[in-house]
Amino acid sequence: MRNLTMAEVDFVSGGEGSCDAGNSYGGINDTSSVADEMIALYEAAVETASYIIERVANAL
Repeated sequence: MRNLTMAEVDFVSGGEGSCDAGNSYGGINDTSSVADEMIALYEAAVETASYIIERVANAL
C-alpha cells in the first residue's frame, strides 16, 4: 500500500490547500444551523413513518 500524495488527498477530500472562512460545507455557507436542520429532517422522517404505520395498522 502506498501513501497518497497531497494532490490526491486534496482531490478526495475536496480541499483546495487552504481552509479560510470562505469555504462552504456541501454548498452551505452558514453552518450554524446545519445540526438543527438535520434534527428537524430526522424528526419529520420519524413522524412520517409513524403516520404510515398507524394508517396500515388501522386498515387491517
